[in-house]
Amino acid sequence: MPVGAFEANCYILFGAKKGESAVIDPAAEAERILKATGNSVVRYILITHGHGDHIGALKEIRSRTHAPVGIHHGDAPILRGTPDFFLEDGQILKFGGESLRVLHTPGHSPGGVCFLAGKTLFSGDTIFPNGYGNTELPGADEQTILESIHRKIFILPDETTIFPGHGLETTVGREKSTLFYPFPRSWRPKE
Repeated sequence: MPVGAFEANCYILFGAKKGESAVIDPAAEAERILKATGNSVVRYILITHGHGDHIGALKEIRSRTHAPVGIHHGDAPILRGTPDFFLEDGQILKFGGESLRVLHTPGHSPGGVCFLAGKTLFSGDTIFPNGYGNTELPGADEQTILESIHRKIFILPDETTIFPGHGLETTVGREKSTLFYPFPRSWRPKE
């Protein structure tokens, strides 16, 4: 659901069993997010990156659900207060019979991550339809984000659906076939 002035996408994932859920990027509109979780127990609050437009409702969601907050250590200093746990590349998070795999995808921010559930990727601001996240911000780097996309996202099956931090969904195959790919001539993958 797009929330707040920046229309950042907050995602709520429901487990197939056990009545558990996970909230990804509680950007704003805490009441709306809480209502959308229904009667489920929020098992995790997961942050793709620490920019303000993705964490505006974090404090209230955390205080009302008592769910642990996870963020990559590269972005943890942005949070006011200490996260409950750090997200690491390759880490598997389980809730309600479901699994999410953490992919560390720096470039938009040092601690940017995506969450992979089967053939569904929640990409934060790493990749959007026809482009990638802003690399002109402090701590951002174009070469690094291109490396992240090349090494972590474009190796996924083409039919993998990408749900970005803003805007509409796309697929890995679509992004690989647009003008966005191949990458700019100035970039070459590290060996």
